[in-house]
Amino acid sequence: MKTDWTTDVKGTGQYAEVNGINLYYETHGAGRPMILLHGGLGSGEMFGPVLPVLAERHQVITVDLQGHGRTADIERPIDVRLMAGDIAALIDQLELASQYPAKVRRLVAVSANIRPDAIYPEMRAQQGQVNASSVEFMKDTPMYQLYQRVAPRPEDFPRLLTKIGESMSKDYDFGDEVRGLQVPTLIVAADADMAPPSHYVEVFKLLGGGLRDGGWMGEGRPKGGHALAILPGLTHYNIFSSPLFAAVTLAFLE
Repeated sequence: MKTDWTTDVKGTGQYAEVNGINLYYETHGAGRPMILLHGGLGSGEMFGPVLPVLAERHQVITVDLQGHGRTADIERPIDVRLMAGDIAALIDQLELASQYPAKVRRLVAVSANIRPDAIYPEMRAQQGQVNASSVEFMKDTPMYQLYQRVAPRPEDFPRLLTKIGESMSKDYDFGDEVRGLQVPTLIVAADADMAPPSHYVEVFKLLGGGLRDGGWMGEGRPKGGHALAILPGLTHYNIFSSPLFAAVTLAFLE
């Protein structure tokens, strides 16, 4: 498996002004749009190893979220709800919503825990120490090296660490949001993820999955087309670049 975050697909990089942010995004391939959203301290480039496969059958749009990659930070907290609003605005600006009025036809949530207490205690302790003073410990990581290479203001990395640390220190519970999902959703996690596999099974149960036998004709599967995939031999830090991730995502979307 490739360990770098480069891509063999030539993409078109552009900026969109949304919600006061100069949001960087790239488009790869052609077909039904697929938007890829990276995790904390990442960027759209983290999907580089699987972009060629995804872009064979979709127009793949990778985004650098607030303060990440080629998108400069603004005076606003790092908050998933605010960043979701940025993506909704981007969809409107790209006129994808006019082609697909519901905005999102299907959702794939990868390594996404819905409560902080689901994360292993030792990882929670590490998260509590993330701030500007953590820069020295990050210098050998691909996150730091990518940021220094592409960020509009490389000197802002300590500021990003502080904001990420503040975001991770907050309590949250997205259980109600999961129960309210109205689009078919695939829950994906690694078998050695940041939270145990049982947590992602719990999330699947909120969607009506894992509660009964599926039946010969699939009649016992959760209503709404939801699904669960625990991918073997992977971790929280390489699942997004795995061919298995690409395979289950394409199978679910198509």
